[in-house]
Amino acid sequence: MLTTIYSAENIITMNPARPFVTHVAVQDGRVLGAGSLEELSGFGDYTLDDRFKDKVLMPGLVEGHSHAVEGKWWRYVYCGYFDRMDPHGKIWSGLQTITEVVGRLKEIEQTLTDPTVPLTGWAIDPIYYEDKNITRHHLDEVSTDRPIAIMHASGHIMNVNTKALELADYLRTGIEHDGVPLGDDGLPTGELKGPDVMMPVGQYAGFDQNLFDFDEQGLVDFARLCVRTGVTTATDLAARLGDDVVETGIDVTAKSDFPARIIPLRFHHGVTPQELIDQVQRLAPMSTDRFRLGKIKVVADGSIQGFSARLRWPGYYNGAENGLWYIAPEQMREIYEKALAANIQVHTHTNGDEATDLALDILQDALRKHPHPDHRFTIQHGQMINAAQYRRMAKLGVCVNHFANHHFYWGDEHYRLTVGPERAERMNACRTALDNGVPLAIHSDAPVTPLGPLFTAWCAVNRITSSGRTQGEHEKISVAEALYAITIGAAYTLGMDDEIGSIEAGKHADFAVLEKDPTTCDPLTLKDIPVWGTVQGGRVFAAADA
Repeated sequence: MLTTIYSAENIITMNPARPFVTHVAVQDGRVLGAGSLEELSGFGDYTLDDRFKDKVLMPGLVEGHSHAVEGKWWRYVYCGYFDRMDPHGKIWSGLQTITEVVGRLKEIEQTLTDPTVPLTGWAIDPIYYEDKNITRHHLDEVSTDRPIAIMHASGHIMNVNTKALELADYLRTGIEHDGVPLGDDGLPTGELKGPDVMMPVGQYAGFDQNLFDFDEQGLVDFARLCVRTGVTTATDLAARLGDDVVETGIDVTAKSDFPARIIPLRFHHGVTPQELIDQVQRLAPMSTDRFRLGKIKVVADGSIQGFSARLRWPGYYNGAENGLWYIAPEQMREIYEKALAANIQVHTHTNGDEATDLALDILQDALRKHPHPDHRFTIQHGQMINAAQYRRMAKLGVCVNHFANHHFYWGDEHYRLTVGPERAERMNACRTALDNGVPLAIHSDAPVTPLGPLFTAWCAVNRITSSGRTQGEHEKISVAEALYAITIGAAYTLGMDDEIGSIEAGKHADFAVLEKDPTTCDPLTLKDIPVWGTVQGGRVFAAADA
């Protein structure tokens, strides 16, 4: 077989036996070896490829918590607060006020000729606005005849206009649901919290029943973002995985020019625990190298900045009512027990510490019934986990994947509004997790924040908020630890550390190709390192061509 040896200015292997080398040999999409050219020439005939001679290679970055639906949502109207790059490299300006959001929606609405076509937006976050609120009346300024919906950045809340409520028969008095706030007139305000109320209304305004499922073009566009950010393996961490979606995923990722490995997890919502287990067991054997099936995602609560996360006493700093449960304890218990018995890994979303308590309590009981030496159940986000909970997680064999980007995007709001100064300074406590022996990954939760593991690493290393404050000095981790978290650490939480996450013999030839060396740069510039592109399974993809 043909062997290609790539040279580079430096190759960061994440293999402690030889952490830095100058050459890597690739054969049949796998790493044949990493070392010097002289060492690797011992494998026999080869072709020397020096296109990366002035670049830095590191293991392909692993995004352990993302949603491939971002590719599809870029076909909607971007309404986020911060500037953001789309899959084709265009930078969309952020919108700092409700007036600016309404203005962009009006511009798009005026281009629509069919009055029945919904207007759909995404990435809004009212916590940044002066009055912290957006209602159906704001969106009615855009149109009272066309249904309109905007998904919040968190993905847990949606705002719709009056027309959308009317079409879904939600514009009436007498609705009693924690996820449907009512105005003084007894009618819904247009804010919808949680999938059970978002989906029935959202389907009339552009968000179909497969709210978080990718489609063919969306998956291709998501993969473009992966190449631009050095990602070679990414999760799709909340999918329904209907047969049509699975077929699309297998077909699209099998194409020779598809540049990433996608790992979709079946979301617990909408089926019974037994149906969930049965579906995952049926899908697992259908896995391919670039489309891995067979894992479960459970969502316990909502988001902290949306005040829908479940917090322990003393609750929210501003006195807001406690958040929502997205799953009944009995349902979580049945899922955990059946999953352990069937050797199926479960990732559980918890934002509030009360939600983490629930997950750990139930897992502890489930492990007594079904002991498992290497289950790798993972808490996703876990933003309010405290030291005692980490100690407990270590004993239970639980991993954590922290949402480090929160420090920048919502750190200031958490400090002054949601949880207050003391708890804000220990949010996403990566240092405490590592010190207690809890396997750690860090993530972007794209599309909640932009895909980009180097930015996520910068957040965990520096813990700088958008206003420039350092928040939680004692919870900073080193650059080396952050790079580990976005490679081997994330791979471990997915049960794939034997295949990806380092550049060493036998693993997939997955590399992030960088213009600068993250191990020698100023930690404050980590997020600014340009990504040339990726190598995935030995195939080269340039960001400029994405």
